[in-house]
Parts: sequence; C-alpha cells; structure tokens
Amino acid sequence: MWLFASALILGVASMVSCGNKTAKKAQTETSAQSDVVVEEKATCSTAIEDYLVNEFGKEYSQGDVCIPYAYVITSDDSNPDDILVWGDFWVFNYGVSGDTLKTVSGGDHPGLMHLKKTENGYEVTSFDAVADGAENLPSAQRIFGDNYDAFAEFIGDSEKRESLRMRATAEYLKKHNMAATMVQDFGWPAVALPK
Repeated sequence: MWLFASALILGVASMVSCGNKTAKKAQTETSAQSDVVVEEKATCSTAIEDYLVNEFGKEYSQGDVCIPYAYVITSDDSNPDDILVWGDFWVFNYGVSGDTLKTVSGGDHPGLMHLKKTENGYEVTSFDAVADGAENLPSAQRIFGDNYDAFAEFIGDSEKRESLRMRATAEYLKKHNMAATMVQDFGWPAVALPK
C-alpha cells in the first residue's frame, strides 16, 4: 500500500502521493531576471482531481467552479502501470455569490480508479464504477472486496462525510486562492467553511 498525505487518510482529498510524499519539482533560475520557473509533475491527487472535474463534473449542471472531493478507502501501487485507488469520489458545481459558494449540482461516484505513472506524472486510465439501483450492493461488494465494510461505514456516516466535504472545499479554495468562506446548499442556510 502506498503512502497518502495525512489529510487524504482522513478523507480530505487533495493530497494523494503515489509513493512520494511530495510532488517532484525542478527549479531553474535565470540570472538576468532572477525569475524562478517551476515544473511540477502531476501527483496522483492532481490526476484524480482532474479526472473528477473533466469526466464527472461536466455531467452536471454547470456552475462557476467545480470542486472535486475524494475519500480514499485503500490503495495499491505495487504495479506502476495499474495503480489502484478505491474510494468515494465526489464533484460539486458551485455558483459564486460574494463570499458564498451556492451548490448548483454534484454527486458521488464510488468505485475503483486505475492510474499509471508516466514520465509526466500520473494519469487516470479507467474507472470501475459502483452501479446504481438493484446492482448497487453487489457491484460495491465486488469492487471493494475485503474493504467493503470500511466503504459501507464511511457512506453510512453522513455527518462525517459532510464534515470532510467542508474541509476538502476549504482546502481546495486555499490551494486555488479563492476567497469564499461559506457554502450554501439549495434550501439550507449557508454554513461557514472551516479555517
């Protein structure tokens, strides 16, 4: 099993490291202008976030910003050509109104992400989704296998999921220099994001 940053283990999905505790960076400095150019290889978390936004975020009514969120149940990086990440993966599209994110749409996509390591970092190669309807339970049990109980415990705890969603949202906003401080779901009062 590979190492995740502690925030991801707690369910705040922004830092999956795929075996490295930090993203690899190469820095060069030009002597004339002292500008620093940083090239950062994509980490697993970046690859997963991009996949969630680009593949799932577009399936929902659009907002001003799409924020991904993942709760990783477990992972296996023993094969760099097929890194496995089991989790509950979410996207939320928000409209921005002053300092408040207003939920427009979103949803969860539990399942198994397949990633591979490339010379440019990591990329998601496929996703095994838990089915809807009558096939939900059998497909979740098949996909999560021995980790099904941990998955079921997580999805059964709505307070924990909501708390982690708010923390993940706050981290995303900080990472992207966005100034919102509240989230408001349709029909509910605005809630302050954690600092």
